[in-house]
Amino acid sequence: MYSNIAANKRKTVYIFLFFIALVGGLGWLVAEYLGHPTITPFILIGALIYALITYYSGAKMALAVNGAKEISKKDNPRLYRIVENLAITNGMPMPKVYMMDDPAPNAFATGRDPNHAAVCATTGILDIMNDSELEGVMAHELGHVKNYDIRVSMFAFALVAVVSILADIILHVTWFGGGDKENRSPYIMLLGIAAIIVAPIAASLIQLAISRRREYLADATGALTTRYPEALANALEKIGKYGSTLQKPNASTAHLFFANPLSKGSINSLFSTHPPIEDRVKILREMGDKL
Repeated sequence: MYSNIAANKRKTVYIFLFFIALVGGLGWLVAEYLGHPTITPFILIGALIYALITYYSGAKMALAVNGAKEISKKDNPRLYRIVENLAITNGMPMPKVYMMDDPAPNAFATGRDPNHAAVCATTGILDIMNDSELEGVMAHELGHVKNYDIRVSMFAFALVAVVSILADIILHVTWFGGGDKENRSPYIMLLGIAAIIVAPIAASLIQLAISRRREYLADATGALTTRYPEALANALEKIGKYGSTLQKPNASTAHLFFANPLSKGSINSLFSTHPPIEDRVKILREMGDKL
């Protein structure tokens, strides 16, 4: 399991470096289009500021848009104690615990670090999971917190938005003019047109790759916490059977959830932030065989 965790962390770093390079390249291209190459650093600084704003406000927004309500131990002793015991096992501060009134079995974690974390479970997942399965799911979610996955996801989401903004600027300058258009190299023009088409798609695919890597990593971390990968595998199989689509899914927070909360028939599901449940179950059972 330790090798799985290390490999997933390395792959995430490589993907993220490529992501930053994409943003930097688009920043340079916008500067070239506008005829002011010296503004490239300011574009990158602006992207960083946007990412930081998303970073600090993302957790509250995720809880609000999904209608999550904070609970205390007396509201649901079973869920609260499971989270409490896992936090102690991980040596982490106790996160805030939330519930969503939704029959779909699902859960998510949010917060920029372990000191500002929250975990949320749907009423549906509490209904169908036994204690060991629910513990596996919540260990997965606390794994996201422990590995700072939410921080990574927030920055990735912000960078996707920055890429889209830069692509829109290039589109506007290409069609409506601006900058030193007469002296602009035709190669820069062609590169700009290619960027308009390719960059937003590439950014979304990179975000998906990061999200999927972090799901595998959280599975491995959760299994390592409980020392019982089979429980998490069983929980995933139940979710595969019952379905994880929320009644009011929100595409902007889909990457936070334990299983894909979007409808399988939607276009958004084609670009799923989650790896196939069958693959996750297979890897978890292979981990169990090695314990």
